[in-house]
Amino acid sequence: MFAIVGAAGKVGYSTSRALRGAGLPVRAILRDPAKAARLDEIGCEVVQADLQDTTTLAQAIKGADAVQIILPVAPQAKDTIADMLRSIESLAAALERARSQQVLAISDYGAHVTADIGMPSMFRAFEERLCRVGGRKLFLRSAEHMEGWARTIPQAIASGTLRSFHDPVDKVLPMISAADLGRIAADLLSRTAERKEREIVHAEGPCRYSPADVAAALSELLGRTIEAQAVPRSQRQSSLERLMSASASELLFKLYDAHRKGGLIEIDASGGTVHHGTTRLVDALKPFVPQH
Repeated sequence: MFAIVGAAGKVGYSTSRALRGAGLPVRAILRDPAKAARLDEIGCEVVQADLQDTTTLAQAIKGADAVQIILPVAPQAKDTIADMLRSIESLAAALERARSQQVLAISDYGAHVTADIGMPSMFRAFEERLCRVGGRKLFLRSAEHMEGWARTIPQAIASGTLRSFHDPVDKVLPMISAADLGRIAADLLSRTAERKEREIVHAEGPCRYSPADVAAALSELLGRTIEAQAVPRSQRQSSLERLMSASASELLFKLYDAHRKGGLIEIDASGGTVHHGTTRLVDALKPFVPQH
């Protein structure tokens, strides 16, 4: 039995679907029962549990042979950092109570960096807390999700300009589609060989892309030119705060600075394999572009 925490999300659903496609039993754990239908349809056992309700979450996880967990980000929370820290502690405590022996945790590129670089540093804290939980852990560090660009598409269509918090816009970055990440996770979970006590795997797409490549993909899909333009650093904080809480914007502000510096939001040179997805950027963005 594979327990997937956050099974209604893009990554969790992709993992669940891949496991069910292989004929493996899945316990889909989700907070909102309204999102259960498509998990029911693929034959999952559906269980409701809130991530920050440790007791209920532990009961939902208990008895599973392997558990996949993901650390959600609440960008509109008044204090996103405190919210994430509560989720980390609840997840870890639930795993301890359930005595889970094999855990796959979706983490982040840059989680190995000791300096404060914003969002990846939250995943460093996530990994450090999980290392104090018994059993085997596999940290699947994910590149930036291609689908994250979807929020910029309506404005790009309206203005002809793709505004990017990444600067410069021609610098390539590791990216992956959420669907590919879920499929990679499913493959890792279903392997029967004995695992190490602690293992690190990185996941990114078939190649690396820049914001200019995102604009080119949108140009291809729309049949007209979209240009990429970097948001000046002096305007970045205020621009981010129009989209999310000040706490969340602080995490992303530091992340974009780390990207600009280079060499930080990267594969951990001290170890860990790399798995590549197959979905191209243009195909990941296509569902978010109006079809004519």
